[in-house]
Amino acid sequence: MPELRRIRVNGVELNVALAGSGPAVLLLHGFPHTWELWTDIMADLSGRYRVIAPDLRGFGASSRAASGYDAGTLAEDAAALLAALGASSAAVVGIDAGAAPAFLLALRRPCLVRRLVVMESVLGTLPGAEDFLADGPPWWFGFHSAAPDLAETVLQGHEAAYVDWFLQAGTLGDGVRPAIRDAFIRAYTGREALSCAFSYYRALPESAMQIERAVAHARLTVPTMALGAKPVGAALERQLRPVTDDLTGHIVEDCGHIIPLHRPHVLLTLLQPFLADDEAKAG
Repeated sequence: MPELRRIRVNGVELNVALAGSGPAVLLLHGFPHTWELWTDIMADLSGRYRVIAPDLRGFGASSRAASGYDAGTLAEDAAALLAALGASSAAVVGIDAGAAPAFLLALRRPCLVRRLVVMESVLGTLPGAEDFLADGPPWWFGFHSAAPDLAETVLQGHEAAYVDWFLQAGTLGDGVRPAIRDAFIRAYTGREALSCAFSYYRALPESAMQIERAVAHARLTVPTMALGAKPVGAALERQLRPVTDDLTGHIVEDCGHIIPLHRPHVLLTLLQPFLADDEAKAG
């Protein structure tokens, strides 16, 4: 089992799972998940790497912050966490809500990010996601960011059913193990937990502007891998292609949105050589 520590960074206290030793690998989860999203790949990675898997600010057991859910602040949280743990650099892996902060961290601080892996997300309004967004963003984006407190009021008392919908849809109906399901439901139960989670969606316009400004002034120079499944597919790769110097893209077949839990072995077969290539070049 990973070691759980509480680490104060950037004005918040993060709940962080740590395992293994070696070059650092930072894992950034999405919604409605916690660090436990990575359970099925941490054991394998920790045999060779120092795996760092925080609950993002406001999520899981991390501080219920009043603000700071934009991608830029979440990226600074990640940078501060690496500094607090004495990691001079890391391979950074982000999915869903964790992808935009991972991207901004690599774009703004390439000396801190050795390799970048992003999956199942779109990056603001960058060109390339038009097909995915042809019918508008997924319905829950609008619901989560609608009138203040509306989503919290509607969902309070019904959190388990709501989280279950995402877990079923994100695994094409296969679901996740009961212990993981229960951990996610606990993490998103209660008005304060819901409000923090939805604050990420309410900050999406600010995050999109941060991404636009960043790519206007810099290119992504670190080796990058974009992974898609259902529903995002190749949209993220298409967004990254014009702004990235070294990009590899893969589609994980027969896989839902929650790649690390739905197809962990396939994910590992892609991650392991990508991260090992980083070590080989460093050597």
